[in-house]
Amino acid sequence: MNRPYPDSPLELPADDRAKSPVTGYTRAHWEAAADGLLKAAWQWATPGGAMLDLPGRPSASGVRSDGLEGYARTFLAAAFRVAGAGGEDPHGWLERYADGLAAGTRTPGRDDAESWPLIRDHTVFGQPMVESASVAIGLRLTRPWLWDRLDPAVRDRAEEWLRGALRHTPAANNWYLFPYSVAGFLESVGRGDAETARARERARDLMEVWYRGQGWYADGDGRAFDHYNGWALHLYPVLDAHLSGDAEFAAHYGARLSEHLESFGLLFGGDGAPIHFGRSLTYRFAAGAAVGLGALTGHTPLTPGTSRRVISGALRYFLDRGATGTDGLLSLGWHGPHEATLQPYSGPSSPYWASKAFVSLLAPEDHPLWTATEEPAPSEGPDRVLALPAPGLLVQSTRADGIVRLHNHGSDHVRPHEGESAAQDDPLYSRQAYSTVTGPTARANAADNHLAVVVGAARSRRRAIRPLGAGGGDGWGWAASWHRPVFASGAATEPGLRVESVTVVRGRYELRVHRVLGAPPGARVEETGWATGPGSEVTSALHGLHGWESREEVRAPQGTAYTPWAVLPRLGAGAEGTVVLVALASLTAEPGAAALDAVVSGVNVDGDTVEVCWAEDAATTRVRFGPVTVEHG
Repeated sequence: MNRPYPDSPLELPADDRAKSPVTGYTRAHWEAAADGLLKAAWQWATPGGAMLDLPGRPSASGVRSDGLEGYARTFLAAAFRVAGAGGEDPHGWLERYADGLAAGTRTPGRDDAESWPLIRDHTVFGQPMVESASVAIGLRLTRPWLWDRLDPAVRDRAEEWLRGALRHTPAANNWYLFPYSVAGFLESVGRGDAETARARERARDLMEVWYRGQGWYADGDGRAFDHYNGWALHLYPVLDAHLSGDAEFAAHYGARLSEHLESFGLLFGGDGAPIHFGRSLTYRFAAGAAVGLGALTGHTPLTPGTSRRVISGALRYFLDRGATGTDGLLSLGWHGPHEATLQPYSGPSSPYWASKAFVSLLAPEDHPLWTATEEPAPSEGPDRVLALPAPGLLVQSTRADGIVRLHNHGSDHVRPHEGESAAQDDPLYSRQAYSTVTGPTARANAADNHLAVVVGAARSRRRAIRPLGAGGGDGWGWAASWHRPVFASGAATEPGLRVESVTVVRGRYELRVHRVLGAPPGARVEETGWATGPGSEVTSALHGLHGWESREEVRAPQGTAYTPWAVLPRLGAGAEGTVVLVALASLTAEPGAAALDAVVSGVNVDGDTVEVCWAEDAATTRVRFGPVTVEHG
């Protein structure tokens, strides 16, 4: 018997705890979720079906672009749904999208109820280029049931509109994969030429430039490592190779996807939540797209049961926590609406890039992804510490509470041509650490997980992050970086001021060691911990071990994506010249967790060397600066 889950108006089958003992979800739940999301969105379609004008604040690109976005992103979900069912379309989705394609391409660029905006350069309201990729992939997936049945004139019009993506300039990041996907579709239907070949070659060349190792791509020429790895930089080339049957590219990009999933598979908590880090988080369960694609193509280190546990855990996590309102529409936010999660390009239809998660439906009913019994997620196994020198990240998971933490010493989203302005501070990248149970505080509130130098009344921000290494051993790991503190008021920088930071983790503990160089007279230094809400099961603790003089709790009235109001611990100390500071932090939901003041039995700081002795096993961690080295044993 069908029933809605709490906080979700979608009608889903009853749980199947035999096949899916952790999440209860099966392939039937995925199909029902896709159908429910599509049904709700189509209530807002224009008469011709070319636009889905969902209610809400418009994006920076305007309402016409937003209407196209509604069509394109939901089309992606419908295409995965129907193609995965071998063309069965009990709700008639493809007929609606065929009608919308005909209406939208009839007079593109006109200011009327149905005409799609033209695709132009990314600097000139370029959002339609993004949506062209979803339209092209949707048409490619459903070719026998949609494209091949279209009137030839509609096919010609659709091609001409899509070619705008090949003739205009993308943004200098994953956007180059949009014309790549358009060109792949055109070539798949016999409409390829030198123009499509150029678009594909250009994207492939850039992918080689942006690949940094360990399965991680930078999203452009800078150091942006985030969820775009999974739902864009791996998804488009691997899916393209899978659909074309190109064994060479499937092996090339597939090997990178498999290596990516070695670490990315760990970035989902025991409750199913993805790591809350980076931009476009309103795409929510799209974070699982790479995991599902890996299972579909065989390019994954995860077993089918583990893969389904991860993707279904992410889907259920959001559906159970109000990602859709009572109207069934995905809201702009995380659990529910949350303004600070959004970017200027976010519009009412933006959350429907979550449709990418339904790539999993391309695996048929008898695929091991759906037939295997669910197995625990990587974060539900033994405590893990994983150092990733390529992106400069350190992953820490604890089995007792299922929390995953990501310590950021390498991802900053600062583009190469940009200066380090504190006015452009982005809480979704600039903080030292992120997790699956906490979000960063809003820009106007006290910053969580942040080392600030305070000069006068101005607190510094961290913008460009320069990695200094990462590594570790059995049950422990470290990562390090340096940054130049920048200020939003007064002088933008202080001459010679620099902060070197090292994070060492073991179990649930985070040893945070900083060396501040060039602090001006009268300066102070502040370190904050994790932001949590009142009455939360999650506890944040921060304990000074060396150099810190005071401790207090500060409030973040704007809260986080997890709580409408938050509090965070903060340490403080005076600083001048060179100062070494050592603290111990913890984020845990483990009942009866010991206080941090008894965890370390001794700390010795001798110049640029810090030695910390752990009480439990008398192990010693030694951190040296200039250059940074870390030893533990």
